[in-house]
Amino acid sequence: QVRLVESGGGLVQAGGSLRLSCAASGRTFSSFAMAWFRQAPGKEREFLADISWGGGNTNYKDSVKGRFTISRDNTKNTLYLQMNNLKSEDTAVYYCAASTTWPFRSESASWGQGTQVTVSS
Repeated sequence: QVRLVESGGGLVQAGGSLRLSCAASGRTFSSFAMAWFRQAPGKEREFLADISWGGGNTNYKDSVKGRFTISRDNTKNTLYLQMNNLKSEDTAVYYCAASTTWPFRSESASWGQGTQVTVSS
């Protein structure tokens, strides 16, 4: 079992940047593939990006490519999401998730509690 705690959300103006963090504890962080998802009000949770155990492989949702960057520091047991050029449609609760499989499978993943990101236009 792994415990995940997101942080770094907040209110930002359109065009601004935020960096989200996800601190992991309970099991060896490097044994998990990791991912970021988000859920906007009234919408389903959607995949944003994932990263393999060592960080050598990443995938992104098309709409965030070039704006968002997923990374991890296995020495700090932390996952990151750097978000640049934020838009109002990026407003959502952002979740990190951990999976023991690669490609990442959300069906069997462990989830954090989420952090709110609000982008004002």
